[in-house]
Amino acid sequence: MAGGSQLTDATAVPRGVPAFLGRPGPTAIHRLNPLTKLTLAIVTSVAAFVVGGTIGPIVLLALFVGVPAVTAGVLRRLLRTSLLLSLPLAASAVLVNTFFFPGAHEVLFRVGPFTATGEGLRFALEILARIGAISGAVTLFYLTTRPADLVVDLERRGISARIAFVANASVQTVPAMVDRATQITAAQRARGLDTEGSVWRRLRGIVPIVGPVIL
Repeated sequence: MAGGSQLTDATAVPRGVPAFLGRPGPTAIHRLNPLTKLTLAIVTSVAAFVVGGTIGPIVLLALFVGVPAVTAGVLRRLLRTSLLLSLPLAASAVLVNTFFFPGAHEVLFRVGPFTATGEGLRFALEILARIGAISGAVTLFYLTTRPADLVVDLERRGISARIAFVANASVQTVPAMVDRATQITAAQRARGLDTEGSVWRRLRGIVPIVGPVIL
């Protein structure tokens, strides 16, 4: 009985972590060493900036985020979570660069006193590709790694308890935001927000959710 009790304690899901992050890893991606997955997320994020352009980050997103996400069976959740987390930054990047890109001359259209330029739009697309690769890589790590596993692995490697605590607190941030977004979505639906149906309706339904989540 004592052994069974210890086993139950050892495999218990940490408090504050959504249930889908606490289940035992069903795929090879889930069973990878936590530090390996963290390194992959960091390398992918840095490479998205180093490579530059639009094609490079998209290739990184497809190979190092899309393929592992499909293998792990978390692609749908990854897309939803990544979009929710990156939408405010992506929207501001598109607006600022499209309408206020310095030294641009290729006019696309005008909205009152503001002018959309081709140079600004192309640069905004590059920023979007980088944001997509970074948010996708980070979200993939969170969706396939238990925070407790990362902390245990860091301590096993001799990392100080203080650094391990900071890492654990950081890892808890995205799951907490996902859990908060779920609560806000339920509240908005109760007020009549339409978040089902066509893709356009779902995209429109995300906007009223993003503000409260970030706040």
